[in-house]
Amino acid sequence: MVNLSIFGNISPFSIADTVSLPKKMSFKIYTKTGDDGTTALIGGTRIPKSHIRIEAYGTVDELNSWLGIIADLIRAQNDEKAILKQIQNILFTIGSSLACDPDKDTKMMIPDLQDSDITLLEQEIDRMDATIPELKNFVLPGGNATASHCHVARCVCRRAERICVAMTQEGQFVDERVIVYINRLSDYLFTLSRYILHQEGGEETLWKVR
Repeated sequence: MVNLSIFGNISPFSIADTVSLPKKMSFKIYTKTGDDGTTALIGGTRIPKSHIRIEAYGTVDELNSWLGIIADLIRAQNDEKAILKQIQNILFTIGSSLACDPDKDTKMMIPDLQDSDITLLEQEIDRMDATIPELKNFVLPGGNATASHCHVARCVCRRAERICVAMTQEGQFVDERVIVYINRLSDYLFTLSRYILHQEGGEETLWKVR
């Protein structure tokens, strides 16, 4: 059994699905090593759980959880559900990247974010945007449960982006493609909210300027 303290406070996605480890290796859920308020990055470096790097990949994990809810709310097994599952896997990759100590050789195979991952989001945005009315006014979040959850996820996505940008301003390494991807993902989620609403016969509520 492997002690999870070497990974720290990392979601299971960044261990089981993105790090190359023996398939039969098992993990202990609690280790008590974080009881002092510290956690370990991939690479072993221990830092406070309040560290901005922890905040970054923790927010990406939160975003991933919201996407899981959205995927569950989508009624049919359609393209959007499949794309969301693909995005969730990519967020696992991003979380693993953010959880690595950039100054240490982790000796683990951490998958890279690809330019094609960003292109996929752009293609999906264009595809959905071509089927919905042109946006001429600001719209209020809401319309139905699925669209509303897309807006919540969009806000969490923007928060993740702000944290990653703050990391770079503090001199912390962040793969530049991570910030581009998260930025594009928020646009995707906004478009998805409108697309789902129109697909299900809902009506957008426009912002009324007083």
